[in-house]
Amino acid sequence: MAAYQTQTTGPEVEVAVSTRAQSPGGRPGAPTLPAQTAGVAAIFERANITADLSAVEQLLLARSASRSELIAAASAHTVRSGGKRLRAALAVLAARLGTYQLSRVIHTAASVELIQAASLVHDDLVDQAARRRGRVTVHNRWDNDVALMVGDYFFALAAGEMALSPDPRIITYYAQAVQTIVEGELSPVTLVEPLDSALAQYYYKTGAKTASLFEAACKAGMVSGGGNEAQIAALGRYGFDFGMAFQIIDDVLDFTGDEATLGKPAGNDLRQGTITLPLIYAVANSPSPRLRAIIDSSHPGEAEVSAAIAEVKATGGIDRALAEARRYIDQAIDHLAIFSPSSAHRALVDLAHFVVERDA
Repeated sequence: MAAYQTQTTGPEVEVAVSTRAQSPGGRPGAPTLPAQTAGVAAIFERANITADLSAVEQLLLARSASRSELIAAASAHTVRSGGKRLRAALAVLAARLGTYQLSRVIHTAASVELIQAASLVHDDLVDQAARRRGRVTVHNRWDNDVALMVGDYFFALAAGEMALSPDPRIITYYAQAVQTIVEGELSPVTLVEPLDSALAQYYYKTGAKTASLFEAACKAGMVSGGGNEAQIAALGRYGFDFGMAFQIIDDVLDFTGDEATLGKPAGNDLRQGTITLPLIYAVANSPSPRLRAIIDSSHPGEAEVSAAIAEVKATGGIDRALAEARRYIDQAIDHLAIFSPSSAHRALVDLAHFVVERDA
């Protein structure tokens, strides 16, 4: 059983942090199941990181307790909408590939989730999205001003966590990622053809807005585990390709999912005029007037959206995008070849497979 101490991690905030150094991978010999049958929780449990992620969650909730009741309520609402905590998990698993102590990685893992929360609050505000993962967005529950301030508050909290991390390179990785995210947000995909130009826009935006933070989380986690430069670089490449596949699947699910599983209506990207990879490939496969019409429409009706979804499926846009996501995941897994087999290594492979098999 791990030894625990109470560590003060900020003003009037205490969390239980394991101080036991562990060998690479955590629990040796943990049984594995085929990735397609394993949910994220099962993957975390087999890798022995469930308690660690609970400690990260406890820290996030503690940090979001502001003197302002309004900020505290909106922040807690945002933290509890946090999803699967994949970025924190990647940071923890990356650290477990080295010499592991939770006390060295907990602030690194919390930082990336706070950055993600801040960027989502601001994204929802810019997009005027009504719901996120089935929950009412901050600006919709309160107002635009509150959302702006809460997003800023989370960025400030993230900066505080970075300052408590064990290596100044972690601050650099995350600061660069935030800059890149903003650049990606301000670089919309405006083309569906010619194909090469449309793909260049899409890949730049996806790499900047989504993949860069996964990359930073993996690199920061590997630094927290004492990794060398080659290991840090390999984990960064894994995280980037993981993030590319993650976003492509998100874009596919916008065509294939439903509101019950997505927490938002299917076809939301089409309604907002957002050009994604399935649409780009559908136009390349069959440049139909119907798809052209919805791309050129500023306010497509529900019948138009439904027809466009059906056409993207029928013309192979979904299949081609899925193949691209799988290519990125294969690359991501290849980057792990320099690491010895361990439960953490297995979990990183399983999570990569999960990304392309998930339905929400």
